[in-house]
Amino acid sequence: IFIQILRSDLSTVKIDSDSGVVINPFAPFEIRFLGNNAYLLQTGCGYVPIYCHMTNSGMGACGGGGWTLVMKIDGQKRTFHYDSQYWSNKESHNLEGGMTAFDRQETKLPTYWNTPFSKICLGMKVGLQPVRFIVMNTPANSLHSLIANGGYHNTSYGPEKWKALIGPEASLQRTCFEEGFNVQRGSSSYSKARIGIVGGQKCSSYYMTSRVGFGTGGRPDDSSSCGNEDQRGGKHLKAMGYIFVQ
Repeated sequence: IFIQILRSDLSTVKIDSDSGVVINPFAPFEIRFLGNNAYLLQTGCGYVPIYCHMTNSGMGACGGGGWTLVMKIDGQKRTFHYDSQYWSNKESHNLEGGMTAFDRQETKLPTYWNTPFSKICLGMKVGLQPVRFIVMNTPANSLHSLIANGGYHNTSYGPEKWKALIGPEASLQRTCFEEGFNVQRGSSSYSKARIGIVGGQKCSSYYMTSRVGFGTGGRPDDSSSCGNEDQRGGKHLKAMGYIFVQ
């Protein structure tokens, strides 16, 4: 059963009254008034229900304006480890998990490779703490276009901004940092992140042993795929990570 909603501009949106999923042929920002929900968005894989955050609250520093979910990463699992093929391919993972927002269901959606954006909203949740957010003003054709070829794309937000994802417990080595996309300095056995920041004690050294990021790996804990690691600070905080675009 579908309910048709006739908008003031005469475009039509349909809602499945059983599932609550909105069948939407338009971009998320065009139907902001319908609220936070799973919208059936047209992708290269057909129509896929994808969570869109439409209200102006609940996304912290990212603010409102319509955010489309791209990925959810459980730092305790290796699904989206730095070395995972999911970062370079155009394959989805657990589409059902893309219908909800801030839970522990991992997902990778077609929005990873087919959605252009001007901003990225990153969120992390550690344990029972609230989700903490930062926003990146990084225009791109898709997240896949930034990450898939493995090339380094730098940003310059600084360690304090990245640490804000974790909160007061965050720890990074203080002397030398690299940040952005596909961050890997020197040996692949040391800290690396598909999105994030890595830090070391000496800029002349390639031994980065601290990080905050998404799609992570390397020392000091190669099993952590999202969160904060710092060998010197003794931090091992695996987080649930959320990636949205706008």
